[in-house]
Amino acid sequence: MNYGEFKKKIRENKIGSAYLFFGQEEYLMDMAIDELKKKYIEESFETINYVKIEGKNCDLQTLINACETLPFMSEKKIVLVNDISAFMDNIKDRFEKEFYDYIDRLGDFLCLIFMDNTSSIRKNSKIYKHLNKDNRVVDFSKLEGQDLNRWIERILKKHDKEMSLSNINYFIERSSYRSRNIDIRLFDLENELLKVVDHSKDRELSREDIDQVLVKSIDTNIFELLNAINRRDSESAIEIFDDMYMANEPVLRILYMITRQFRLILSYKLYKDKGYGDNKVQEKLQIKNYEFGKIRSQSSKFQIKELEDIMEYLLNIDIQTKTTTTDQKLLVEMLLIKLCNK
Repeated sequence: MNYGEFKKKIRENKIGSAYLFFGQEEYLMDMAIDELKKKYIEESFETINYVKIEGKNCDLQTLINACETLPFMSEKKIVLVNDISAFMDNIKDRFEKEFYDYIDRLGDFLCLIFMDNTSSIRKNSKIYKHLNKDNRVVDFSKLEGQDLNRWIERILKKHDKEMSLSNINYFIERSSYRSRNIDIRLFDLENELLKVVDHSKDRELSREDIDQVLVKSIDTNIFELLNAINRRDSESAIEIFDDMYMANEPVLRILYMITRQFRLILSYKLYKDKGYGDNKVQEKLQIKNYEFGKIRSQSSKFQIKELEDIMEYLLNIDIQTKTTTTDQKLLVEMLLIKLCNK
């Protein structure tokens, strides 16, 4: 189940005795814990009825001791085990069977949460399979679409600020939250949003506020770089590359990102040439909606033969950066000029 479905279970008082919190967004995991506490624990008795244990310091007996005492003046007791992977290492082999037997016969007075806050558990792991078969895994993936927009709007409301829908989408784009290449979580996104809130003097946050506060990510710059190449604007391409270089992005990483984008564009063209629909192409490229939209848009500016030539240029530049003493920055600048003049 996802976070939204888990919240519904809390509202409907249908919470079970044990769950695995799985996924990227520890921010949402913390929110779910807070909602459980509000629902089932009297605030003045939280210290008695809410137990938090670090997985590395927990063995099976420690877990059992924490779970066996009944809640006091509250509907449920909540036990949270942080870093479930470390805990599973502690009980591996000797106590695993006893552990699984125990969590399958927990009382209704308890809500035991195993939190994968280090993203160490895999879907083929034993604990994931064991809990998932009874729908006891809660997936805290990155927020998308309207869920993400509503999350941003709630934060803005707390600070008596507003932002238009187009500017919310612009902020998300600039933040690189959707990027598969940069590890941006909701904690990071909230920090960036609060910077914009603090910077703005008006009730409604503007695009100018966003631009003045957020540093462009390498993904955003790469898309702009490709747009400059599409326009055959070598001056802008060099300027964007220099901005990335001055922001301490390694030259070889920039070159890798340029190569990756052109490879994706070429792959898109080849798949479309074979008659694949967009959904199938996106599945094969394994990229998210935002990046796929950019790739699809930029693909119209290139022919397959042209892209094949560009990939050959990029391969030669890559070899030169690793086998010659020529300045890497100069090699990439020469590449950009060649691409724009082609």
